[in-house]
Amino acid sequence: MSIMAILALVVPAAIYAAAPLMLTALGGLFSERSGVINIGLEGLMVVGAFSAIVTTLTLEAAGVGAASVWLGLLAAILFGALFSLIHAVASIHFRADQVVSGVAINFLAVGLCVFLIKLIYDGRGQTDYIQNRFYRFDVPILSDIPFIGPLFFSNTYITSFIAIGLAVVVYFVIYFTPFGLRLRSVGEHPQAADTMGINVTRMRYIGVMLSGAFGGLGGAALAVTVTGQFSGTTIAGQGFMALAALIFGKWHPLGAMGAALFFGFAQALSITGAQIPLLASVPSVFLLIAPYVLTILALAGFVGRSEGPKALGSAYLKGSR
Repeated sequence: MSIMAILALVVPAAIYAAAPLMLTALGGLFSERSGVINIGLEGLMVVGAFSAIVTTLTLEAAGVGAASVWLGLLAAILFGALFSLIHAVASIHFRADQVVSGVAINFLAVGLCVFLIKLIYDGRGQTDYIQNRFYRFDVPILSDIPFIGPLFFSNTYITSFIAIGLAVVVYFVIYFTPFGLRLRSVGEHPQAADTMGINVTRMRYIGVMLSGAFGGLGGAALAVTVTGQFSGTTIAGQGFMALAALIFGKWHPLGAMGAALFFGFAQALSITGAQIPLLASVPSVFLLIAPYVLTILALAGFVGRSEGPKALGSAYLKGSR
């Protein structure tokens, strides 16, 4: 197998595996840039995947057709944002420990969604498969470009382009808009931001809700492309990998995108390794655990060198110093 053939196999797989991580990491960026730690990204992905699949199945049964999956993505964004309000109220209004609140969100999301699945689908542990889902495709014209086309525009999902496009949009919003400046200010020095007339509580609520919206979209992106259905194991650690990508990317939108692509590459090797001559003899279990091992190594090697927002994890009480 030629190097070009290997790249054509691995690179598209890495990009579509990175898309859910990228979207969820961008959500975590909004929350943590506002000063609120969000360990609950895994739970937000679970809610997003559940909402997208159930909404799509319901609309398909009603005869909506191809638009049902797009409406499923919108439902994932909405319910992800609403579910994140639990974390926002606990950590911002009641000033609870943000790490504990995030962990509780993860447990609550899985338990609640599995319970609802069994309630809706007659005791079964998973949903049916959706009929209208996103499939891989070749981008017209662009996929014919020599070298670049087969790597980046062939055999890909629409969600990959959505994720990369949103990463660029978030970069612009965070660094070149008044909203982004206010969000970063409440995460760096909320007392100073309050003095300048910025509503710290409101900005943090918005940051956490945006994390829910993006996290829900990330979970939905995985569900409507790779799995096509929902069960309690549809999201299996991707939320924690997204959090690692956020930290590895130093709380920067483009850095998070690059880190997500790095972890996506590790996942791609676990998927396509059996087809690559150099990796064919490697036991499959090693390839399957590779993404999680790389996540640990990345955090162990870089988390100490990465400095997050100064007020990250600190509850804010108006008038305090």
